[in-house]
Amino acid sequence: MSKHLRRLGWLAVVVLPLVALYIFMTRQQPLPVVLVEVERAEVRSVVANTRAGTVKACNRARLAPPLGGQIAVKHVREGDSVESGQPLLELWNDDLAANLALAERDATASAARSEEACVNSDVARRESQRIARLREKGLSSAEAADAADGHARASRAACRAARAQTAVSEARIDHARAALDRSVLRAPFAGTVAEINGEVGEFVTPSPVGIVTPPAVDLIDNTCLYIAAPIDEVDAPAIRAGMPAIITLDAFPDRDFAGTVRRVAPYVLDLEKQARTVEIEAVIEATGDNLLPGYSADIEVLLETRDNVVRVPTQSILKGNQVLVYVEDEQTLVAREVDTGLSNWEHTEVRDGLSVGERVVVSVDRAGVEAGAFVEPE
Repeated sequence: MSKHLRRLGWLAVVVLPLVALYIFMTRQQPLPVVLVEVERAEVRSVVANTRAGTVKACNRARLAPPLGGQIAVKHVREGDSVESGQPLLELWNDDLAANLALAERDATASAARSEEACVNSDVARRESQRIARLREKGLSSAEAADAADGHARASRAACRAARAQTAVSEARIDHARAALDRSVLRAPFAGTVAEINGEVGEFVTPSPVGIVTPPAVDLIDNTCLYIAAPIDEVDAPAIRAGMPAIITLDAFPDRDFAGTVRRVAPYVLDLEKQARTVEIEAVIEATGDNLLPGYSADIEVLLETRDNVVRVPTQSILKGNQVLVYVEDEQTLVAREVDTGLSNWEHTEVRDGLSVGERVVVSVDRAGVEAGAFVEPE
């Protein structure tokens, strides 16, 4: 009997662990899921740009001289700050300067000839008056009086012609000065020289119509900047100038900037098939950072904001406005239909169907995550 009991004891020692191991290996393993607690907070309805926007300067000019020629003087360097009207570069213009000097000397000669003609006119006028008085006294002939009067009138006409010629000579000075000024490229506004294409001795030419060529000088006004971004044509009708916006820049990844929509383009861009957009512009309200034109930026236009509402992550919402709620006691998931309100890519308002403190699944794209699944929180 004792021998039989010993055999049963050894059997229990061997079999029972195997049975336990079998039960452990064959039992259902819980699926790991990511849960988020339902909370009360702010939800915003926003519209975002479809492609990256760009920080642009209110004033930016890609300048080239209005006439071609050889660069003679570079008055500035890249990075220099310039004032409005300041010379940037100058083409070879000795011939134009000579034309201006010639026009100025010709004007001086015309002024002298005008003075001479007008003095002669004054003398002829006084002589005509003297002979007319003598004629009244019978001391001069009618022929002499008529000749003196005709000479006086001719002299007055010559004086007027000389003065008109002087005006023509002065106009030639203006014309020559304008031609000389066209050889000097000047800043149309105060700003910073971003780029200069060309060295002393090289030739530059104006850009032909429809052909884009590098500018001789790229001038930017950094004191006024705005963000331009494309918005899908479907979202554009809801946007108006003056709406608040949130602006993010890749150069400042950890910050959001408050902004305001300042313009919605009155036309649709159809640069790409099936991707028609409307360009909007927004300005950053206040920032102490040195923003640079060309930075990439994104705009989220705030259409509506609601505070202290029940919200869940948008990614937890399934088809049919359902969410998977975690039942802690049973470690299972149940599907629950909810009534949603405002929504954006991050959060969605829940008006009915969930309570604060419940936990919903956000890792809904994992295999096996569905209603009734046996799960455990990660």
